[in-house]
Amino acid sequence: MTRKNPFVSGAAIGASAMLLAGAAGYIAHAQGPAGPVNPPGRQLSQGSPGSFADIVAKVAPAVVSINVTEKSQLAPAAMSDPSQAWPFGKDSPFGFQFMIPQTPGGQGGQPVKASGSGFFISPDGYIVTNNHVVQGAQKISVVTNDNRTLTAHVVGADPATDLAVIKVDGGPFRYVSFEDRGQPRVGDWVVAVGNPFGLGGTATAGIVSALGRANVSGSSYVDYMQIDAPINHGNSGGPTFDVDGRVVGVNTAIFSPSGGSVGIGFDIPADVAAQVTQQLIANGQVTRGYIGATIQSVSPELAESLGLHNVKGALVDQLTPGGPADRAGLRSGDVITSVDGDVVASSSDLTRKVALTHPGDAVRLTVLRDDAPREFTLTSGRRPSEQALAQNGQDGGQSPDGAPSLLGLQLAPDPDGGLLVQGVSPNSDAADKGVQQGDVILRAGLRRVESSADLSAAVTAAEAAGRTSVPLLVARAGQRFYVPLALKPAARG
Repeated sequence: MTRKNPFVSGAAIGASAMLLAGAAGYIAHAQGPAGPVNPPGRQLSQGSPGSFADIVAKVAPAVVSINVTEKSQLAPAAMSDPSQAWPFGKDSPFGFQFMIPQTPGGQGGQPVKASGSGFFISPDGYIVTNNHVVQGAQKISVVTNDNRTLTAHVVGADPATDLAVIKVDGGPFRYVSFEDRGQPRVGDWVVAVGNPFGLGGTATAGIVSALGRANVSGSSYVDYMQIDAPINHGNSGGPTFDVDGRVVGVNTAIFSPSGGSVGIGFDIPADVAAQVTQQLIANGQVTRGYIGATIQSVSPELAESLGLHNVKGALVDQLTPGGPADRAGLRSGDVITSVDGDVVASSSDLTRKVALTHPGDAVRLTVLRDDAPREFTLTSGRRPSEQALAQNGQDGGQSPDGAPSLLGLQLAPDPDGGLLVQGVSPNSDAADKGVQQGDVILRAGLRRVESSADLSAAVTAAEAAGRTSVPLLVARAGQRFYVPLALKPAARG
């Protein structure tokens, strides 16, 4: 699928109601005394503002444009095919606000220049931006609100949340204080300030459209804030403020089939940004706890297939051999319902709770196994990098031996254990749930399956227990996950 090039279309900008702060207001505040532009308790306006001019004039001195020079082999692909700016795949409508090319890079080693946004969070020159803005940069320069150009270097970056901290020398600078960050509600007015399309200081206004948006990216650590203030390419890393001038988020992504703003943007919430940047400044990286297990949320259908009622939590799919959970005695099929007494609502909730622990901490888990709660205490490890976690092994082997169909699946014993899926009936629940040829079924419920007879016995047991589905532990490309399959075919029109 080829996307239209957003760099040559003005339509994406034309729909935006851009509010540009006056140069005189910028300079006046830039020359004022150093200090936070959003001091705690300061009220700039109440209710629906008649104008955003006062807000923009207050916060604009903290916002900067970021220009980066990249290696020539990194950026030309993004320029020749803008869909390369979509890290979730070309066909995904979720796209990072990728930097805007300012000068093309040649094939003979010419560097490529691009731009993004950021904002000061301290008077001594620390700046927050997105990791994807500065990743791979050979040179970083920052243009301040009063048109000074300063050289910056990366202090630390966290790809898992797409946040980075860079620093410039000099100061004191006007800055945004995370100590008085906003707590937005759906429907609140917000103002986004940044450097769209390399134009420089630009403000756009809108409202908070939604909170707690998960699955926008692959991150387990961010539930995004959705806004309809127009943000475009180059807004990456810029701040969003509420009507009191408090930072509420960091512009990171948009939902757009075309690459331009359609009024659906996503911010990293300010509380997440505050926690991450604090660690980046102190240590240059973010350290997270780790238990060594792949997990999935317990959906109502999956809970029913497991014989659980009104149970939420995280189902253990696979354990890292020798990892903290493996050493503590957890096993595949356990449902983790709490961490140190705090209820686990979902798999992402468990990941965040564990991530907040430190390597070496004792972590107490409550686990449901065989319909009974059990307590396990393990020692938290250090979470590997996201890149290392993505490298999860190799595909399973193939088997040429056929077998009768069961649950809409054609199965055969796999040489490495389990049942190899050789075919999936197109009108089956297995097909609807995404089971694929080449998958390997390892368990049905809590039973290991090595033959079709094992699976048939598990199905019979589930029917005898009055369940409508049976959970299968499926292995695919080194990953494991549970899929609840209906025991009886659904009626189809």
